[in-house]
Amino acid sequence: MALRTRLTERFGIEHPIISAPMGVLAGGRLAAAVSNAGGLGLIGGGYGDAEWLEREFAAAGNVRVGCGFITWSLATKPELLDQVLKASPAALMLSFGPPAQFAQRIKNFGVPMICQVQSMAHAREAVAAGADVIVAQGGEAGGHSGNRSTFTLVPEVADLLAAVAPDTLLIAAGGIADGRGLAAALMLGADGVLIGSRLVASAEAATPPGFHDAIVAADGDATIKTTVIDIVRNYDWPDPEFSGRALKNRFVDSWHGRESVLAETAINAVENKSYWHAFRSGDANNTGVFMGEAAGLIRDVRPADRILEEMVMQAERLLGEGSQRIART
Repeated sequence: MALRTRLTERFGIEHPIISAPMGVLAGGRLAAAVSNAGGLGLIGGGYGDAEWLEREFAAAGNVRVGCGFITWSLATKPELLDQVLKASPAALMLSFGPPAQFAQRIKNFGVPMICQVQSMAHAREAVAAGADVIVAQGGEAGGHSGNRSTFTLVPEVADLLAAVAPDTLLIAAGGIADGRGLAAALMLGADGVLIGSRLVASAEAATPPGFHDAIVAADGDATIKTTVIDIVRNYDWPDPEFSGRALKNRFVDSWHGRESVLAETAINAVENKSYWHAFRSGDANNTGVFMGEAAGLIRDVRPADRILEEMVMQAERLLGEGSQRIART
């Protein structure tokens, strides 16, 4: 198998696949598994925890992995950036906030900077900051995203980069869970894909027990964009454009549309405790399960290497068939 793209050549990897730096779930074990399988694994720095990051980089061992941060949260704990950069990551990814404030520090360490964007305005901002790689993320994605569709955002960003930053790599994200999505992303002008939801259902992800059954049972209609998971966790996202796509369940159904009630101090204190108890115990009905519309394409739990292998094999086959798949009359 050999899908050679600018991404594989630039990063010296076998497959044009990057794992999404999902907070909590994308630890060192998953990142290392993806890198060992020929992709580029990213540890999810999330909202920032120094001890957790140290532990997960240690768990990755000597495997070449990168890390991703929520940009606006990193701005409140900027020391975490230096901590990760000193670990010589393969790449540093910034999402959900202006990257310019961190760009020079990242470049001073010689680390490739990946910027995830959800709109054309964000894409132009990333170009201006000197992004080496831009991830165009559609709203189909699990977890936080904007409102654009992957299918239209990716080629529009591709056109922008061709005009103003031709050396910048483009990665597609949102709703991609198999070889069909990988092949389509390459045809839309991407150099590779960023995979999140499919890898939540992998053997190496730190997915709480009990979540897997709910994910496999769900289809794409079973997800919703909501802010209630952030509210109950007391994460105050500064940009209302970003909300989190998650599985519909008892918790989400109970509070979606009643956000102001959930935010009340006394109620929030009770629900926060219940939320985290359910999360830690793997009770997928009474906590938040971030998951994209790709849920309908996830039918089992597999090791990360098999997920990547099968994705690439399917994409190669489809791309190889080319015009043979178009019926002629």
